[in-house]
Amino acid sequence: MAEEKSDIQEELKAKEQNALEKLKEIKKNVSEDDTLPVGTLTLRKILGGDILSANLVRRNIWTLVLIVFFTVVYVAFRYQCQQDMIMIDKMERELKDAKYKALSSSSTLTERCRESQVLRVLRANHDSLLHASPQPPYIINIPERGFLSGNGNE
Repeated sequence: MAEEKSDIQEELKAKEQNALEKLKEIKKNVSEDDTLPVGTLTLRKILGGDILSANLVRRNIWTLVLIVFFTVVYVAFRYQCQQDMIMIDKMERELKDAKYKALSSSSTLTERCRESQVLRVLRANHDSLLHASPQPPYIINIPERGFLSGNGNE
């Protein structure tokens, strides 16, 4: 019986040694970078994050960086575009106000420059030496000569 016990103990020790060697070999060969066996792609795997394994991320890191870069550029350009649109609207309102002021000033100036208005102001200021001419205006005709007439002799 003692021999049987020692044989059983030796067998157990041999099996333990064998199991430990296999375990060491498995630990040496297995790492996080191993690809998982590809099964069916399910919604649970996608939502659980199983699709984002380290190997997949490592293979596509530059693509992800490029996507993030383009997203940042898109957002920045959209913000700048909105700021420009706000500035354009503000400047259009200022332009409209300036046009209304110019129209108002032009109307006031036209009113003040009318002959009847000028005469009224002259009559109101008795100390002025200016007065309306009793003679109507007439046109002075000057004959064309020299360079403009095309004749170089005159």
